[in-house]
Amino acid sequence: MTARTLQDKIDQHRDVPTMLRNSTALPYVSHPVVQPEFHNWRDESLAWRQSVVLFDQTHHMDALYLRGRDAHRLISETSVTTPTFPVDSAKQYVAVNHQGFLIGDGIIHREGEDEFMYVGRSPAANWLLYNSEKGGYDVDVEVDRRSFEYPLGRGIERKFWRMQIQGPRAWEVIEKINGGPVEQIKFFREAWIDIAGVRARSLRHGMAGAPGLEIWGPYASYLQVREAILEAGREFGIVPVGARAYPVSAVESGWIPSPLPAVYSSEELRGYREWLPADGYEGRLPLAGSFDPGSIEDYYLTPWDLRYGSFVKFDHDFVGRDALAAHDPESFRRKVTFEWNAQDVTRILGSVVDVGGPQYKYLELPLGGYGQSQYDAVLDGAGDLVGLSMLNVALSYNERKVLSTGVVGRDVPEGAELSLVWGEPNGGTAKLNVEHHEQTRVRVIVSPSPYSAVVRSDYQGGWRSSSAVI
Repeated sequence: MTARTLQDKIDQHRDVPTMLRNSTALPYVSHPVVQPEFHNWRDESLAWRQSVVLFDQTHHMDALYLRGRDAHRLISETSVTTPTFPVDSAKQYVAVNHQGFLIGDGIIHREGEDEFMYVGRSPAANWLLYNSEKGGYDVDVEVDRRSFEYPLGRGIERKFWRMQIQGPRAWEVIEKINGGPVEQIKFFREAWIDIAGVRARSLRHGMAGAPGLEIWGPYASYLQVREAILEAGREFGIVPVGARAYPVSAVESGWIPSPLPAVYSSEELRGYREWLPADGYEGRLPLAGSFDPGSIEDYYLTPWDLRYGSFVKFDHDFVGRDALAAHDPESFRRKVTFEWNAQDVTRILGSVVDVGGPQYKYLELPLGGYGQSQYDAVLDGAGDLVGLSMLNVALSYNERKVLSTGVVGRDVPEGAELSLVWGEPNGGTAKLNVEHHEQTRVRVIVSPSPYSAVVRSDYQGGWRSSSAVI
């Protein structure tokens, strides 16, 4: 019988990790629609440190528009973050399950007293939508899903375009666009800006750890606004960033974008799994990597693991509050960057042309992840598991290093050399983008997160910066 819900699919397979690790869904496209490269991904990467870039965020995130007298209560009761924030500001939205493990996160914008916008990945969007329907809230929700990963002739339509102007010369471009000075609003505060006759909202924010704004406006004005930004930025060396380079900014700035949503096992979430479709994000998610513990709960992460611990506020009731309050934050892992050994990277890359030699899992550059959620085992000298490297494996052209973001035990010191197991057990899984290969070990150095000294010193205080409470 064809599974209709995620719970049906789990009941049929029973072994959830094996179900996800062998997903035969089409490979996940992290940034659909946007052209892979506008110049070349190397120069595009350099530009967000050296001049100014235009990031196109229009297509890869879900958006929910929540309106009504209970909209604020819905957000408060499903997020660990404090419910108090003013109109024309934004905050991190972090949702956990009843045991305190992460379901998903994104950004919540407060655009009116009872009007909110969520922007981010599907797990948190789905959680908000489910609770809005089943929790007895007086709230209207408008859903605007991310663009098709594979359009296949279907038209693309969004409510808003969304872009970021980032880099050392970003503010010069912004003020030229606006025709005069623009107030440098505080981090995560919103304002209005005029671009080519279009009234757009703006948020002080950035993926690359550099000054700038995130802006959004009516989708029909997309091309008009984009061309105006690029024309205004020409004298400042603006570079549009394509889908290949964009995810590297997350690695440099220390973001782990796609942890496995902790929704597959607890009895409290059975109703949620019966609501989620079998072919939705959670049902077809390709789980990748060398970490294969056998238990789905071993993949779950806490807010503290991801450096979201400072966001956890016990000043309100929310799902998972009691579980988080009972935990000792000092027992959790800490987020780090793994710097890959250049000789080992060269060996992996060279295996593809080594006729008769070992064939290692192909390392795609600049982004090397090959699942939707990826967990690679990180071992100490004795072969014991001491950490996990996550999805975002990437070549930072700014640092000339292959880097990945992950977590280690708190007793693992910065500067320690460990081994990352690259490739999947038993020659690989049934995922469509996984060829038959051998596992190998990569020497990695435990390094700060964010890896970039520029980001650590210059980025606003928060989960990315070195000043963040972990």
